[in-house]
Amino acid sequence: MQTSPSGTGRITVTEAAERTGYGVAGGAGRPAGTSVLLDVRERDEWDAGHAPGAVHLSLTRLCEGVPLPPEAQGRRLVVICRSGNRSRTAAGMLSTHGVEAVDVIGGMRDWAEAGLPVVDSRGLRGTVA
Repeated sequence: MQTSPSGTGRITVTEAAERTGYGVAGGAGRPAGTSVLLDVRERDEWDAGHAPGAVHLSLTRLCEGVPLPPEAQGRRLVVICRSGNRSRTAAGMLSTHGVEAVDVIGGMRDWAEAGLPVVDSRGLRGTVA
């Protein structure tokens, strides 16, 4: 795990998969990891493709003060976006509010390249937009 200038931990997609229960093989369905995968991309990006079982709250909405979805409240968070920039910002914001959050280096691009599952809003094979 690396530490960003904001003091927030940064992890690889492999570490993210382990923490959220996807494992290296990238099994389908809702993972049973110790952390929740929080996707902070915009709705159109989420709809095109996201990790199955992930929780969605865009960085825009987070900045507006929208609370975390119930599935993410009180849990350790692994924050992901497309490439790792927005997730780093979100993890930093969450950490300043006492939430245990790390962000994923390389984001959903690296997630998909690692062969981890990506589904669209209908549950079919998705793409990273």
